[in-house]
Amino acid sequence: MNQFHSNSFQAGQAQGQAQEKTRQTVDKARETAQSAMDSMQQAGQQMQAKAQGAADAMKDTMGMNK
Repeated sequence: MNQFHSNSFQAGQAQGQAQEKTRQTVDKARETAQSAMDSMQQAGQQMQAKAQGAADAMKDTMGMNK
């Protein structure tokens, strides 16, 4: 192989490796974002359940719960 073909081959390899690294980074960011969204949703559901429990307890105390 002459020097031009060798350099072209190496440049192609470097580009492929960079694209793969980018894909991996994007996948990792996507997974992290999904995990954060799941955590926030779970926290919201827990807060909603606690608020409902507090409202029910207040209704019981005030004799408003039938």
